[in-house]
Amino acid sequence: MISNLVSLMVLGFASILGFPHWACLCFAQNGVRPATVNVGALLAYDSTIGRVAKKAIQLALEDVNKDKKLLKGTRIALTMMDSNCSAYIGISAALELSKKDVVAIIGPQSSVLSHVVSHIANGLNVPLLSFGATDPSLSSLQYPYFLRLTHSDFSQMTAIATIIGYFNWKEVVAVYVDDDYGRNGITALGDALGNTANIVHKYVIPPTITRNDLGSNLTDLALMTTRVFVVHLNPDVGLELFAEVHQRGMLSNGYVWIATDWLSSALDSLAPNSDTMKSLEGVITVRRHIQNSTQLHDFSVRWNNLQKAGTVHAGLNVFGLYAYDTVWAVAHAIDTFLKRGGNISFTDFPQLSNASGSESELAELKVFRGGQQLQTILLQTNIIGLTGPVQLDKRGELLGSTFEIINIARTGFSKVSYWSNISGLSVIPPESRVVSSHNKSSLNKKVNDPIWPGDRKRVPRGWTIPNNGRQFKIAVPWKKGEFEKLVKVEGSNVANGYCIDVFATAVTLLPYQVPYEFVPYGSDESPPIYEDLVKQVALKKFDAAVGDITILTNRSKDVDFSQPYVESGLVVVVPIKKINSNPWAFLKPFTPEMWFTTAAFFLAIGAVVWFLEHKLNSEFRGDPKKQLVTVLWFTFSTMFFAHREQIVSGLGRIVLVIWLFVVLIITSSYTASLTSIFTVQQLATTIKGIDDLISSNLPIGYLTGSFVRNYLSEELNIAQSRLVPLDSPESYAQKLSKGPSRGGVGAIVDELPTVQLFLSTHCGFSIVGQPFTKGEWGFAFQKGSPLQLDISTAILNLSET
Repeated sequence: MISNLVSLMVLGFASILGFPHWACLCFAQNGVRPATVNVGALLAYDSTIGRVAKKAIQLALEDVNKDKKLLKGTRIALTMMDSNCSAYIGISAALELSKKDVVAIIGPQSSVLSHVVSHIANGLNVPLLSFGATDPSLSSLQYPYFLRLTHSDFSQMTAIATIIGYFNWKEVVAVYVDDDYGRNGITALGDALGNTANIVHKYVIPPTITRNDLGSNLTDLALMTTRVFVVHLNPDVGLELFAEVHQRGMLSNGYVWIATDWLSSALDSLAPNSDTMKSLEGVITVRRHIQNSTQLHDFSVRWNNLQKAGTVHAGLNVFGLYAYDTVWAVAHAIDTFLKRGGNISFTDFPQLSNASGSESELAELKVFRGGQQLQTILLQTNIIGLTGPVQLDKRGELLGSTFEIINIARTGFSKVSYWSNISGLSVIPPESRVVSSHNKSSLNKKVNDPIWPGDRKRVPRGWTIPNNGRQFKIAVPWKKGEFEKLVKVEGSNVANGYCIDVFATAVTLLPYQVPYEFVPYGSDESPPIYEDLVKQVALKKFDAAVGDITILTNRSKDVDFSQPYVESGLVVVVPIKKINSNPWAFLKPFTPEMWFTTAAFFLAIGAVVWFLEHKLNSEFRGDPKKQLVTVLWFTFSTMFFAHREQIVSGLGRIVLVIWLFVVLIITSSYTASLTSIFTVQQLATTIKGIDDLISSNLPIGYLTGSFVRNYLSEELNIAQSRLVPLDSPESYAQKLSKGPSRGGVGAIVDELPTVQLFLSTHCGFSIVGQPFTKGEWGFAFQKGSPLQLDISTAILNLSET
């Protein structure tokens, strides 16, 4: 054993530094196929995967050697060794395999062991084909001779992240084994979750742990507010964990447990009893989806017959299928290698024997001269196996990944969805989505309703109220004057106002109790700065902030906002002046020139009508005085369309019609102008909107602490010297009334709801122009806060009532 350990250290160091020294030892000459080709396999016999994989590899070897068309007389001689679930024994076994001039090694199934054995494979140019090492960090970039004939954990973690996103869970607790497989798998989960959810706690379990130790550590998990757990363990420890979880009542209503594919593989291989299934009821797990085929069916029947005969003592799982296909992939690659004239030849590695100082077991290690060529051929693998098409990408990763989403019940389990890296979640298998027999609703449906822990059909919200007595701390911005109608803080834990009422009403609509306390933010002497308030929520000083908080892009990067409850936007407010009425106000609609012109037209029209009518119409005859009175009366009565005289001449009627139309226009204009004078107030400045305000040099008021200052200075390029902070409606009115000439402001820019509240109690001011931005108010929550979604739903319900 000591010799083996020394060999390992020297070999690893030498292979990493890469000192290839070549001397040729040939087992086959050009054009002559060898009688046998040595292939190694490294498994953990007494493991969930190993028990199945060992028999699957033996069956595959039997089938390959029976196929006379494939290797044409050459047989594969397989040397299989047991790692015994030990890294040390596994390394020793890998070195023993390397002494037997193997051209490829199938396995190991362990990610931890694969990291180490890959160094040996690199040094000896021997392709390493693993059907069970799923650690995403295992890469051909680091290990050029490593090939993965299963899917890395990044695929299943992406599927799990999609499930978490589908059910809108925002916080997750990761439970994983403390090794490369566990750590790197959970890292992949975090990457897959992205901004969808956060891993709020990582619960690490040693690879070897007793159930008693598991139980004592589960107390911390039970006290957490997060109720969504992703379990990434080895089968033996994982089943012990769920047994303890069930015993402690953590598989009850409100909990969500998602297990990676270790659980589905264990259930496929074992014959779980009723107690085991009871301890897993409501758990969600994933399993690699294998499309049905005649080849798969025949092999499954063959496996079942072996089980009945007592030759096989474990059920067939997906890793057994991958192990079977791996043997065939190696066989096809060797056949192609020999067809292309490749030689099964090895060379000594003198650097190793020299490093040991004398001849040792290291001298028996040989470098496979055709390793690079065989590796290239393996990367071009394109066969149909039990798992379907077996193809690798240029990085040595298996192409295509589809998973079944499994819901475990007491009597078995059911498939509630499928996930693929192309179509995402769907209740229809990816290969069946093209079939036209499926109706539209089935094609669009993503997940069938699972049964959750506690035999509940309602989707758990994924979190619970802390049972440690802690209340949610809700920050409330301090307000002054009439602005207190929006938010008013009356004590350390008392607040009211419109914003508070909306929040409190939304909380009452939640299906659970939320203990919370209001915390004032700011004071009369130190008005709240809203950017700082949002940052305090992001820094978790507060659980949320409630008030007139505008939803902005830069703020959304730090916090999660609820559904908006008020529409807003920036407007300009200016002072106005009244026009005092007097007895002569009726003359103001027209200028003196207009009055003179109108009177002249009246007289002229009267004269024209008299000229056209007095010869034909008796009403326009008589003595001069009578005719003058008639003409004047007729002319001015047309202003009210009240003339009594009949017009008999054709020209006279034409003139009258035209004149009446003109009179209609004049009277309408007069009426509108007079109404405006008596009812409309006039602006005290020339500012008609934001454009006029920007081009002027007038000082501009804004609410202290709001985002308006930054918007005006950074977005509209208004000099900060023109901006005047104000903290109450009273200061608004005071500064606007003074005007720029007396130390006041020419206008105020603020949000529409705040301005409307100000105008409701202060006359002499008005909004000019239209809102020049669009905005909304919402409540700010910590990133990933589960309360955010429920409050948003409650606000939507309020808006619909």
